[in-house]
Amino acid sequence: MAPVSPIHTVHSECQDCYKCLRHCPVQAIKVLNGQADVMPRRCLACGRCVSACPSGAKRVRYDLDKARELIADGGKVMASLAPSWRGTLSRNRPQLIAALKALGFAGVSETALGAQELSIRTAALLNHSGPGLHISSACPVIVDYVLAYRPDFAANIIPFASPALTHARLLKNEYGEDTSVVFIGPCFGKKNEADRHPDLIAAALTFGELKVWLEDVKEISVKDLSPDDEEALFQPGRANEGALYPLDGGMNESIRRVGVKNEVQLLNLDSLDLFIKALGELDPGAIVRPLFIEALACAGGCVAGPGIASERSVFLKMSAVLRHVVSRIEVPQSPKVTVPVTYEPAGLTAPEHTLEEIEAALHSLGKYTPEDQINCSGCGYPSCLDLARALLDGNAEPAMCVSHMRHLATRKAAAMIKSMPSAMVMVDGNLDIIEVNEAFLRMFTGGADSPYLGHPERLVGEPVESWLEFPELFRRVLKTGEDVYREHQPYNKRLYDLHIFNVERHKIIGAVVTDATILGRARERTAHRAREVISKNITIVQEIACLLGEHMVETETLLSAIAEDYGDDDGKA
Repeated sequence: MAPVSPIHTVHSECQDCYKCLRHCPVQAIKVLNGQADVMPRRCLACGRCVSACPSGAKRVRYDLDKARELIADGGKVMASLAPSWRGTLSRNRPQLIAALKALGFAGVSETALGAQELSIRTAALLNHSGPGLHISSACPVIVDYVLAYRPDFAANIIPFASPALTHARLLKNEYGEDTSVVFIGPCFGKKNEADRHPDLIAAALTFGELKVWLEDVKEISVKDLSPDDEEALFQPGRANEGALYPLDGGMNESIRRVGVKNEVQLLNLDSLDLFIKALGELDPGAIVRPLFIEALACAGGCVAGPGIASERSVFLKMSAVLRHVVSRIEVPQSPKVTVPVTYEPAGLTAPEHTLEEIEAALHSLGKYTPEDQINCSGCGYPSCLDLARALLDGNAEPAMCVSHMRHLATRKAAAMIKSMPSAMVMVDGNLDIIEVNEAFLRMFTGGADSPYLGHPERLVGEPVESWLEFPELFRRVLKTGEDVYREHQPYNKRLYDLHIFNVERHKIIGAVVTDATILGRARERTAHRAREVISKNITIVQEIACLLGEHMVETETLLSAIAEDYGDDDGKA
């Protein structure tokens, strides 16, 4: 069974807000029946939706149980610890190593060892290459973006595995192929990488998961461990310049320490957004030198990764990493291990839609002219045209268009207000009219001959007391925030039923006014007729009662006589 996607949605928590879609750099979110689901093949596992979701509906796959099972099975399990641990975990090196071994790890090693090998191999590649673009393979989010969304640049990714995969290969070479490697770091994207390379990385944990696991270790005794104690050392040795990798420009710095020719240009981008923009504007044919791009998806580098699980300032995390980097006097020119990789495009294709289909989709969103396409991005898509395409792809719903739904609601409300038989008026905090309906115009501005009929906008801004003589009721509702209901309020020799209510407390109030005069007269006529009917029926009932009474008297007399006769006979016998 395929593993659950690293990022997924808990449907019971999804609040139909589309915030995840607005923050997803590649719109890898499908909205169906108001539920925002991650599309696994399109998801980069950058973690932005997880951070953005206000209800916590976007979750990261929990792989801690998998790591525990690896140890419980009794095999040799090594921890590959990302170099950003220096800025994240509160324990020092001896404490951390002791804690991880107490959890059952056979040994603890720094992922930075793999980074060093990758830098050596990359420097050799750049020194022997001609003009052209080279993209680093260190960040899985960057690699996945290129393969899925810019496959035309897939061949430009350097043909070597990431530091984590390289480190896993190094550990297996050192301790045996039966060694299981568990990566621990700040990156959600490493879970995707582990899923694709289970032969190298058995499980990928975030620092957040590690902190939960470390709760199992209440106290770690380190009093007998000295910095030189074998039990307190990383295996198979300590990393050097590779520890710079979690910092923006850290890979390039390690490459410089290996040594590259003067014509080789080393640039770095520490933002997926910047990387996307850079590729969008790049003409590969204009590159006249070997150009290497160290690209990291997270602004600030890996020390600002989504799984870093630390509230410390990014500056402090950077400082902690830099403080513990130990440079080698001489960096080897040949790597101990290299993992060659051919990066193939993901094969994602966008469905083709005809102009007629796109226009029909736009019409379903209330977009009939170019001016209607306001491109507000409230739905999460960059433009109305992108939303229309998503509708045709089955990845979106018309309800996602905020402006369309607002206009639709406004039109429905306007139609309802217009058709109301009662008068309606809305006023602002100054008791100036915001909106009225036709019934109000007929009732209070001159009846069927009113010059305002068909032009309610002419009353907008007018004081409501110019048309209604009970503004004190409006002021009371505006001040207290409590609704008011009055029956048979007299005004201009007529009676009105009033309901004055809050639209926005202390700012906007509305009123529904019903002419009760006609209803009152109708009730009086009905009551008069009812009284006539009751009077006639009472007379008839009285007559019937009299007749029934006479017959009952006669019947009672006859029966009494018969009873007496029978009584006399029985008595004589």
